[in-house]
Amino acid sequence: MPTLLETEALDFVRDLIRIESVNTGVAQAIGDGETRAARYVQERLAEAGIASELVESRPGRGSLVARIAGSDPDAGALLVHAHLDVVPVEEEDWTHPPFGAEIDDGFLYGRGAVDMKNYAGTILAVARHFAREGVVPRRDLVFAFLADEESGGVWGAGWLVENRPELFAGVTEALSEVGGFSVPLTADPDDDRRAYLVATSEKGVTWATLRARGRAAHGSRPTPDNPVVRLARAVAAVGEHRFPVVRTPALQRFLDVFGEARGLAFTDESLADDLDSLGFVSSLVGATTRNTATPTVLVAGDKTNIIPAEASARLDIRILPGQDDALREELRELVGDDIDIREGRWWSATEAPVDAPIVGVLQDAISVDDPGGVVVPYLLPASTDNKHFAKLGIHGYGFVPLRVPADFDVFAQFHAADERIPIDALHFSARVTERILRTA
Repeated sequence: MPTLLETEALDFVRDLIRIESVNTGVAQAIGDGETRAARYVQERLAEAGIASELVESRPGRGSLVARIAGSDPDAGALLVHAHLDVVPVEEEDWTHPPFGAEIDDGFLYGRGAVDMKNYAGTILAVARHFAREGVVPRRDLVFAFLADEESGGVWGAGWLVENRPELFAGVTEALSEVGGFSVPLTADPDDDRRAYLVATSEKGVTWATLRARGRAAHGSRPTPDNPVVRLARAVAAVGEHRFPVVRTPALQRFLDVFGEARGLAFTDESLADDLDSLGFVSSLVGATTRNTATPTVLVAGDKTNIIPAEASARLDIRILPGQDDALREELRELVGDDIDIREGRWWSATEAPVDAPIVGVLQDAISVDDPGGVVVPYLLPASTDNKHFAKLGIHGYGFVPLRVPADFDVFAQFHAADERIPIDALHFSARVTERILRTA
């Protein structure tokens, strides 16, 4: 029989999914879903006697922050954050209504079931549980329910860090996405030991534009400085290039643990093949071994018989910790001096200690429910709102605890049609998260 904590967590997640807080990335088409979700959280906190502050960076772009005092005033506060916005959906691709929060065959379906209204509902339930049961955590806990993460967090975490940093006074560490979900530790089908990945580091992210300029001309008279041709060479060079492997502390710790469990060496020569043997985990971790620059958008002329004066391409760039300057230099060499590179907003990678005491807290909390479970650091190949809080000196960790079947790829649920989460994984998450926040 689920406890009240587990029941409330599920109920809150379902209610939040039903609030269509879709972030289109276009300000005029976003609406007020984030503020409505923040008000819902505020009302549930107020019912438990927990004060909070709702802040709108722009009309409809609401974030909510609440603080619960801990028993040790000398301990750094812990920030626990979840974003309330979700990515758009193509409803025809779904077998269940994306905002219906339907339960079918033990799974909760809906946009945000994993990314990340599941955690928002869970930490809301934990905060109410603490108030109801008189639980005083060791550290001050700052709960933040944020807007705009899906478009970079500019109007959510980024805005709060720039304009309301006092809300995070005394915070030294943070917990949020993307981690905590279980994956098989070994390849032996008779060995059900699980690894629970904790993101101790996140790749940096930027977008850059490559631009080639030349002289407009008639298509019947080819020119030696055709910008389309020069840009095509540069894009091909970037697309075919593989940046060198960098063994960050997070990657090396992951390789050490999985290498011992599976008998894999993960040498420079065997790294690719050894990672491939990890099944669906390989796509997640493989992207963390090196910097990446991926061409995504091409723009040139719009009339076939005219050689345009300009052609451009946009790149999605993901950067390992400490690799900003090296990536810039390598990209310049790849495209050549006749291609202009214009950088967009640049967020550097985040990196938190892999051996911090909080990692031990996560391990202890997991062990109560899963004695054989092992918490394993890894490097997230994407980025979260932790990149903004890093500007305040806050070390961010991605850990939303979910015990799932061995063949269930949690990461594959992000932004996917029929996004879903096992109900028993949500109950597990509520129990473990309560334990983490009480003892951290």
